This record gives sequence, C-alpha cells and structure tokens, in this order.
Amino acid sequence: MRIHTGEKPFNCPQCEKSFSHKGNLVSHMRVHTGEKPFTCQQCGKSFSQSGHLIIHMRTHTGEKPFTCPQCGKHFTQKWTFIKHIRIHTGEKPFSCGQCGKTFALKETLHFHMRNHLGENSYVCQHCGRSFSYKVSFKTHMRVHTGEKPYTCSQCGQCFRHKGNLINHMRIHTGEKPYTCKQCGKSFSRKGYLKSHVVVHTGEKPFTCDQCGKCFGRKVNLNQHVKTHFKRELS
Repeated sequence: MRIHTGEKPFNCPQCEKSFSHKGNLVSHMRVHTGEKPFTCQQCGKSFSQSGHLIIHMRTHTGEKPFTCPQCGKHFTQKWTFIKHIRIHTGEKPFSCGQCGKTFALKETLHFHMRNHLGENSYVCQHCGRSFSYKVSFKTHMRVHTGEKPYTCSQCGQCFRHKGNLINHMRIHTGEKPYTCKQCGKSFSRKGYLKSHVVVHTGEKPFTCDQCGKCFGRKVNLNQHVKTHFKRELS
C-alpha cells in the first residue's frame, strides 16, 4: 500500500532521508557507517549491497547477461546496457532546463549545465582555456604534454582519448553499432552514420563560401574548395 500512499515511515537519523521499506534503510545506513558486509571470495573486495557483489562477480565469471538486439554486444550491467541502446534509438531523455538541449546520459547533462552556471574552475596555464571538470582539464593537458595513455592491445597504437581508442578497436573487432533506420546499413562511427543519412534526406548542410554550392558531406565540400584554390593558383 505504501506504493500507492507514498508513505515512507523509516527515516535515516543521519541525513533524514526516508524509505518505504526497513531493508532499504538498513542498506542506506551503510553509506554513513562504511560497512561492507558482502565480500567477494575470489579477490576479497567488499561491497555494501549484495546486488553490487553479484555484478562484481561477473568480472570473474565473464558473465554478460544483457545483449543488444541491434548489434549483439554483451554487457555485465543493466544500466550500461540501457545507455548503449540509446546509440541505436537516438533517445535523449535528459533535457537542459536552460536551453532545451537534450542528452543521452545524465552525467553529460550535468557537465553541460556547468556551462550555464559559468563554473570553469580549471585553467590551462599553457593556453588559457578553462574547464568545468578536472577530468576534462586533465584530458586537455595531453595536447601540451603529448601523453597518450590509451593503448590498443591488438596493434599497440596509442591514443590521447579513450573514445578514440574505442573507435579504433572497431577496426579489429568489426563492430558497427550505428545503424541507419532507413536502410539498415551499419557504421563504426556516429559521424559516418550522419554523413550517410543525407543520402536519404537529401539534406546539403555544407555550403561553399566562394560560389554558394551546397554539399551533403563535408568531405565533398573540402574537395570542391581545393578545386577552387587550384584554379586561383593557375
């Protein structure tokens, strides 16, 4: 009945958060006490909730119970699976209250919101660029240091960004998670899919500043501009 009434009679004495079930309060209290009663017998790592231990055990067993129906990729956690599915569906359930821009991930929305709040706490001493998050600042610094901490296990090529390594790995795995809803053709990168979609829509968003001619793909515009440049030189 508490589902219908909204009653939450179990109150946390530390932070006054309320719960409808006593078991939920017991689990929550471990946030304050630091208690981790669920221990992995394989590696000794401990967890505050039994569910977290179950998910952790999959790192030892290799179990990946969640499978993407679009591309067949497997996941150990349901939440990771749900986030992945949005690559195919294009769903962006998190909306910015300031400008209306939508995002697939909640953490991306939080990052975006800091732009509105003007929170740029990390400033690069080399070029003056400022960043809202420490992780973004650290990633930017690799431009100056040349650090490339992400290495491909297949060919040894190194990358500055984790996302670049993920994209690169698809060369080896053959994975193509971005699928065209019109014809079913799949692509390894989101940018490739966006370029392909204009074949169906007829959209030509790239315009030549010299002659006003429009193109569906940026690469075609670049080739066109080079032609103009060669003519001017001749």
